[in-house]
Amino acid sequence: MKIFSKIAASYKENKPFVVYRKPNTKEVLALFSKNDSLFLLDDFSESGFVFAPFDAKEKPIFFTFKESDFFTERVDFIEEPILKYKIFETEYQRENHQKIVEKAIDEIKNEHLKKVVISRKETLQLQNFDFVSVFKKLLQNYQNAFVYVWFHPKVGLWLGATPETLLTVENLRFETMSLAGTQVADNLASVVWQQKELEEQSLVTDFIENQLKNTVESLQIKNPETVKAGNLYHLKTAISGTLDPSKSTLKELIKSLHPTPAVCGLPRNIAKKFILENENYDREFYTGFLGEMNVISEESNSNKTQLFVNLRCMKIENNTANLFVGGGITKDSNPEKEWQETVSKSKTMKLVL
Repeated sequence: MKIFSKIAASYKENKPFVVYRKPNTKEVLALFSKNDSLFLLDDFSESGFVFAPFDAKEKPIFFTFKESDFFTERVDFIEEPILKYKIFETEYQRENHQKIVEKAIDEIKNEHLKKVVISRKETLQLQNFDFVSVFKKLLQNYQNAFVYVWFHPKVGLWLGATPETLLTVENLRFETMSLAGTQVADNLASVVWQQKELEEQSLVTDFIENQLKNTVESLQIKNPETVKAGNLYHLKTAISGTLDPSKSTLKELIKSLHPTPAVCGLPRNIAKKFILENENYDREFYTGFLGEMNVISEESNSNKTQLFVNLRCMKIENNTANLFVGGGITKDSNPEKEWQETVSKSKTMKLVL
């Protein structure tokens, strides 16, 4: 297929690009930048693809349509060989992760925090690595996720398959979601959510409601439902409504939501400070957001923004894959179980390596 050859050629020539497929679609879309300039987004009226870091103080990277070649192709899936990888530092990571979780629980019990999301980076040594093959396997295995490969020679190579929408806006109508709670997928009929997961999910939903209720004309919040993402189940609450343009711009709306308690915690500023001081690594674009901004929709011929939270992702450096995984910590969290949850989440990316 032409699009995969074009990806490989652009990477070899050190030219920036992003290639992606929206959830439950067959069309793969791509922006191939005409130069290697690093464009940082400030004016949220631009049209293109945004790639934003976890730390909202840092500016997002943007590929504009006017400075890129746009390409689209319908992709049917073919089996790709499974690559070999080798894990190291796991025992150290287990001890380190559990210590940070214990510290977080203490902070919550001391009432400094209600919830904080603790993550870690797991490094895999790769053999015979081919990122195009990995991208194909992501497309094949995660049909209901936003799947992407993103590259800029001044930043790096990222791939992912995220199940979480940050925000969709079209004609003043918006949709978002709260996604929290995790179980290994087995049988939907046997899924029982414990109080810890229900509380965690409720905190995220309440935060979004409080952030939006005074700047929108209407707000609808559905009941939580169980959804599947790869080998995991999550609790999801769909939230939608109508914007009030006199009270909120797209930039302000994104700022009010990002980072959500599903990837940061509550209170947001205190949780973010705890994360930056204790995780002992830089999340970079993990738990940031990415997607199309101010693009004309073919279906409605209207301006549409569709952004996703950057979960279930990896950064490739030389012959290593850095996988990013985390989980929400509340007063009822168990450090060993939280470690095991990150192990389960890491399998989403390992399945394609």
